[in-house]
Amino acid sequence: MAPAAALSKVLISDSLDPCCKEILQGAGIGVLEKSGLSKEQLLAEIKDCDGLIVRSATKVTADIIDAAEKLQVIGRAGTGVDNVDVEAATRKGILVMNTPTGNSLSAAELTCGMIMSLARQIPQAAASMKAGKWDRKKFMGMELQGKTLGILGLGRIGREVAIRMQSFGMKTIGYDPIITPEESAAFGVEQLPLERIWPLCDFITVHTPLLPSTTGLLNDTTFAQCRRGVQVINCARGGIVDEGALLRALQSGQCGGAALDVFTEEPPKDKDLVNHPNVISCPHLGASTKEAQSRCGREIAMQIVDLVQGRALAGTVNGQALGSAYASHTKPWIALARTLGIVLRALTQQVNGGVQVVTHGSTLQKAGSYLIPAVAMGLLKETAQKTVNLVNGLLLAQEAGLKITTTHNDRALGSEEGLLQLSAGTCMLTGSVQGDVAVLRELNGAVFNHPVPLTGTLLFYRSKPSLLPTIIGLLGKAKAELLSYHRSSILTGEEWSVTSLSSALPSLQELKPHVAEAVQVTL
Repeated sequence: MAPAAALSKVLISDSLDPCCKEILQGAGIGVLEKSGLSKEQLLAEIKDCDGLIVRSATKVTADIIDAAEKLQVIGRAGTGVDNVDVEAATRKGILVMNTPTGNSLSAAELTCGMIMSLARQIPQAAASMKAGKWDRKKFMGMELQGKTLGILGLGRIGREVAIRMQSFGMKTIGYDPIITPEESAAFGVEQLPLERIWPLCDFITVHTPLLPSTTGLLNDTTFAQCRRGVQVINCARGGIVDEGALLRALQSGQCGGAALDVFTEEPPKDKDLVNHPNVISCPHLGASTKEAQSRCGREIAMQIVDLVQGRALAGTVNGQALGSAYASHTKPWIALARTLGIVLRALTQQVNGGVQVVTHGSTLQKAGSYLIPAVAMGLLKETAQKTVNLVNGLLLAQEAGLKITTTHNDRALGSEEGLLQLSAGTCMLTGSVQGDVAVLRELNGAVFNHPVPLTGTLLFYRSKPSLLPTIIGLLGKAKAELLSYHRSSILTGEEWSVTSLSSALPSLQELKPHVAEAVQVTL
């Protein structure tokens, strides 16, 4: 996917706020709204769509992705993307985006409501009243003041829950493998190892994604380590709390109550948990507020418009390189990385031993995340069986057996603010950016005093000096016009020359008797 993407038809397959369609159409993007499609209907509709926007109802499986002949982007109007086969999308070079902040407040507020409902048994008391009863003694609750809340997952939602429940006088502790203890301390959460958290909590709420490492995070073993009567809340993803273990803990009294907005299977066929008297349940309502739906619809539409218009991206799930690809200061460097990859592969076919990428200078300190996929794009340009872009470049390179390693040197070479070096075997290229133009500065130790713009059709050859008249004569025979000529410093009696041609030469056979090496590249 190259900036900017051209999207002529986007399918919205789930019910979304009308603002989503309005924003897309306002940017000149055609929109087709069809919610409630069967899998067969979706397979038929997706064939000629450039974009797809879903909530949680549509399941974007691998066969849906394979059937999409033109699809460039899948937008999830919400946080989780477990209804999208991200791996299949990545392999096909399809960008997956979500709206990580769109429903955070609504999910956090529902969690807080669940905590209060558990503490005072509000839903059960309300049901009792509707049944004509007046059981004041049956619904003895607890105050939240002074109670300890364990928050597993301290991202946007976990943070908002912590801030709100602290206002009730709750002590907030938590765990997150990514958020640092210093960051969580800033919003009042003391981080502890999980084994220390279990026995301290009166309430435990989970706010992690559903990953192999978080599946069954609360299970028979961890419930046994908890304080007897612990209250559990899951408004994140079904499966983070082992439902069988939760039911057993409820039955034994080890768990005093649970509030569930999500289930492993939705809707749940097994009603044992839902029907347990100490369980409060909702039909996955975390993002079900007018504000969240409007926010998510607006955010995903604006992100797709940004994609089309070549602006910096947010919410990229599988194409983190694209988050930088549209920034004005990174576009030329991505172009440089790609073109150097193409030239390196052309000059040396032996890249099986791996490609080393070195960035020099403070401006490229964190550039590896977007430069490595761009290098992969260049290396695979002539050999890949499918389209290679910044989304799937690294994955396809790995599958092709290409090992790309990267290192960074804070000190720039010479007077350059930033330099990019690629090497494989005995071949090494050094390039940089002049203005917005990617240029080659050095080839195998030979320096070009006037850097070579990496664009169009280029002829690389190594020969003794003063061979240019012969080369011009050969180009004339081939009816190719020489647009520019660059030569390097002399090493071991020879120099590298790069000529820019008006058209590609049909053959290099007549040239080869005069030169040590000759390679033609179209960038």
